[in-house]
Amino acid sequence: MFAVFVVFTCNYLGQAKFNQVRGKLIVLHTQTINFFCDRLGIDRMTRQNLIRLAHANGKRLGLIS
Repeated sequence: MFAVFVVFTCNYLGQAKFNQVRGKLIVLHTQTINFFCDRLGIDRMTRQNLIRLAHANGKRLGLIS
């Protein structure tokens, strides 16, 4: 879904800058997930299992290499 945007952004920024921005966005995304899970009282083990499931789904969809 976002593949075109990601490729365009990577080409526009260059690989090094793209990786910096990507890293910052991953940190923000992780913080958001943690905040959400804390608010709902989701324990650490369940949170990790959900993250693993999302990662596996991303690989299967070709979004993660």
